Formats: sequence, C-alpha cells, structure tokens
Amino acid sequence: MTQEFDFLKNEVLSCNKCILSKGRTRVVFGEGNTEAKIMCIGEGPGRDEDIQGKPFVGRSGQLLDKILAACGFTRAEHVFIANIVKCRPPNNRAPLPEERAMCMPYLYKQIELINPTILILLGATALNGLIDPNLKISQVRGKWMEWNNRLVMPTFHPAALLRNPKLKYDAWEDFKLVVAKYRELVNPNHFSQHC
Repeated sequence: MTQEFDFLKNEVLSCNKCILSKGRTRVVFGEGNTEAKIMCIGEGPGRDEDIQGKPFVGRSGQLLDKILAACGFTRAEHVFIANIVKCRPPNNRAPLPEERAMCMPYLYKQIELINPTILILLGATALNGLIDPNLKISQVRGKWMEWNNRLVMPTFHPAALLRNPKLKYDAWEDFKLVVAKYRELVNPNHFSQHC
C-alpha cells in the first residue's frame, strides 16, 4: 500500500490538469495516518495551507485540531485529512465544478487506499462534491449517510464555526456521534475525557 500511496502522492504533486495548478504555491495532498479509520474531507486549501503544503493549518485547522483532540483523536494516529481539491482556489472561493471534477479521482483513490470506516465531510463543498450537489449542509448535518459502503457524517466546516460560533454546539453534537460510532465499529475502549 505504501508504494501505491507514494505513487499517487507524486502524481498529485505534479498535477497540472486544471487552472488551479497555475496559481498554487504548493499542492496540498493530505496528511495523517494512511491507515486511519477516520477521514476528514474539507473543501480546498486556503492561504496558509497553500504556503505550507498541509491541510487545515490556519485558524480553521487549529479549531479542527481542538475538536479532534476533545474527541480523543489525533492526525498522527486516528485521522487522515484531505480536501475535495488539492490546490488553492483564488481568493479562497469555492472550487468550480470543473475543478472538482479534475481532482475527485485523486480523492477517490485516497479513500480507496486509506480505507477509512468513517468519513467526516467538513462543509457544503465536501458534501456536494462527494455525495450530492443538491444537498444542504444545514439540513443533513448530524445525520449518518452511506457512501460506497462507508459511513459518512456531514458537519459544518470549521471556518463556518469561526464565522458563526452559534454553530459550534451542533458541530460538537455531530462529533460526539462520530466518537460513539468509532467505539462501536473500531475501538470500544477509545478514550475521550469529553465524550
């Protein structure tokens, strides 16, 4: 698996399939445990991610790390984090359908190789890109879905929580469901002092 994963990473790092490749500083392939049972999927890199080449390292990423830590999860052990697109859209706009279409095969391959039990979709772009372009995150968040024989939990993007702190309660309820399902399906002894 490692060799196949490295091959995929090298392919993504040299990708020039869409216009986003022209404006990027770095490709953001993804980060975490390549055998993780949880995979978080976001929208695309922002400014900080584009500079560092790592997903969720700005303010949103710091909040995501706090949420994961409260759940007893770490990037190194429990989670792999990726995005719908691997290059930063200009001015942090949402990726266009054609940009998503170019990048989605990479995400599908990541999911196949990592083989997570649970997918956490962070925000509308992840939900619309992976599941259904017509779904609204506010209507389906907190409800388990199934995609390709995997459990999917849609929730708000951490950036939305920063813009509207009232959403934090709902997002935390969603993550508590993830912890419960992780205990049920992966590790009944998983420890979290918060849930």
